[in-house]
Order: sequence, then C-alpha cells, then structure tokens
Amino acid sequence: MQNAAFSACNLDYVYIPFAVAPEKLGEAVSGLHALGVRGYNVTIPHKTEIIRYLDGLDKSAEDAGAVNTVLVDNGRMIGYNTDGDGLVCSLAEDLNFVPTMGTIVIIGAGGAARGAVAALCRAEAKRVIIVNRTFDKACALKSDMNQRYPEVFIEAVKMEELNEKYLPYTSLVVNTTSIGMNGDRIEFLNLAMLSKSAKVYDMVYSPLITPLIHEASGMGLMVSNGLGMLASQGERAFTIWTGQTPPKGLMKQFLTGICCS
Repeated sequence: MQNAAFSACNLDYVYIPFAVAPEKLGEAVSGLHALGVRGYNVTIPHKTEIIRYLDGLDKSAEDAGAVNTVLVDNGRMIGYNTDGDGLVCSLAEDLNFVPTMGTIVIIGAGGAARGAVAALCRAEAKRVIIVNRTFDKACALKSDMNQRYPEVFIEAVKMEELNEKYLPYTSLVVNTTSIGMNGDRIEFLNLAMLSKSAKVYDMVYSPLITPLIHEASGMGLMVSNGLGMLASQGERAFTIWTGQTPPKGLMKQFLTGICCS
C-alpha cells in the first residue's frame, strides 16, 4: 500500500520488508541508519524494544510506550506511534463514531491497547473501561493513563464484572488483542448485554470476518474490522516520511483488493 501511494504521488521512494530477529534489532537499526533511509515501520515484537535505539520520541509514542513508525531526520531517529490515531480515524470513517459519544470498552492491556487508550483520550473520550485476562495489567495501564490524562475517567474492571455491570451502558467495544486470528472467541464477552445502538470494532483484519465480527453483526450491531486502522496508520506514516498526504482512500482500496482476492 505504501508503494502504491509513492507511485501515485510520483515520489522516488520504495517500501521493502525485512525480517529482523529480536537479538538482531540493534544491528538492523544501525544498518538502516548507515544506509541513509528516510524512515521505516516496526511491528511485533519490536515496538517497545526499539525505543532504546532511538534518539527521541514524538508524544504519540511517549503516550503509547511503543513505536511503529520511525523518521530519520538530519541523522536523528525519531519514533512515532500512528496506530492509535489510525484507530480514531477508522472509527469515524467506518463506524461513524467519535470518542466523545459514550463509554468505550477496551479489551486487552498490551501495546495495542495502550496506543488505543492514549489516542482515544487525546480525542477527548469521556469514559474508557479496560478489561484484560490479567487484571493487574489492566490496572497498570489505567494508572499510567490516569496520570497522563487526568481529565478522562478511566477504569480497569475484572472480566466477571464486565457484562452485567458495564456492557449495557457501553457505546463501543474495541478488541485490541490477537484473539480471533485463529478462529477463537472472546469467551468472557457477552454481546447480548449491549444495547442495539452499540458498535463493535475488532483490530484484527486477518481474517476479515472474525468470530467477534460474525457474532456482533449477526445481532444487528454495527461492526468493523481493523483494515481501516491499518490503512489510516499507514497514511500517517507516509506523511511523516514524505511531508505529503497520500491520495484519500488509496491505501484502503489497495488493501481491500488484496484481502478480497
């Protein structure tokens, strides 16, 4: 999708994937710096570990505690996190939802959840509920985000408390975990407790229809997978590297064509 956007904008850039073993991350970063690249993405499992090799962080990466995009500028490597803002954009475009519209339940407490909560808070969310299999991790994320965004009501809840106590008043459920990639369900989540106006977002985009998406759509709820988020975060990375805006919708159209072929 990046190469499609480079071509459309007549830019002399090329996007190339490299597989990097965790123990080789430092060497890879040094190599990219030596080669004079303009920037690069990093993905699992490098999003946190790479911070130690960078010269600075944008606020988006500081808040998320993770980096997925790096800009090389005047010899300095600056880390960004475009995932969270990509989510907020996708929510608006794919679900007609903005964070101020009501209570948001975040499933998960890992790096993706951290980026999501930070971006939702920056977008003026009023109330965010975090639920995770390991309750202590949810509490740790809540505590950190409360310090960064004291104006937002953020709460960590136990799985067994979620359905009856919180879901009836929830406007949006966001799955930030990898549950669903292998056909598995989020066992503790009872979608029947949601109101008919609630919406469901699954960050997983492979497969396009996860068990969560299938179940929620079958109940008549408005749903979206993570394909829009993937495209939106890519658009932001493109702009960070090039200073230009890619053609609107091009990356998502490209991804949709691949996933549907």
